[in-house]
Amino acid sequence: MTLTSPLARTVEQTLPDVERAAEHARGFLEALGVDLDTPARRTSAERMAKAYLEMLSSDPFEMTTFDNDEGYSELVLVSSIPVQSLCEHHFLPFTGVAHVGYLPGAHLVGLSKLARTVEAFAHRPQTQESLTRQIADRLNSTLEPRGVGVVIEAEHACMSLRGVRAESARTRTVTVTGELRDPAARAEFLASAR
Repeated sequence: MTLTSPLARTVEQTLPDVERAAEHARGFLEALGVDLDTPARRTSAERMAKAYLEMLSSDPFEMTTFDNDEGYSELVLVSSIPVQSLCEHHFLPFTGVAHVGYLPGAHLVGLSKLARTVEAFAHRPQTQESLTRQIADRLNSTLEPRGVGVVIEAEHACMSLRGVRAESARTRTVTVTGELRDPAARAEFLASAR
């Protein structure tokens, strides 16, 4: 399995340096007063580095499209796609679901590719608002559909574990493009995404 990191800054740095990340994780935890010299915590820094690598990496994929030979023109919607991402402000996770739909034009997309698109863009630090827009933009540029709709509903650890500690508070972001911006079509999409 090849992992690609969106955090790689140069061509030379295509593979993440997990050992270096673990060294920094150890320093970070020790600076916060965490005792890492217990049997249970001796490898915590390494596990932490690998966990963040996993959260910041996704498998590459090709967007599989098909000609819309039968002229299907109604909404295609995949709902409840798992979302796991990192808030770029605190590097704490936000998790939830995405509902992704489109009005086909000349092309259809393999349904699993909608979930893979969500996963690929979720594996980077960002805001939920940006994630919602990135998914819609990718589908627009790849499919050239008549419209795209993306809804993400997520709980943010930066709200539930710190600060206001608003447990179970969910944030909902919506992006609609093309014909789905029409009020009636938007309402239909949002009702279907519930």
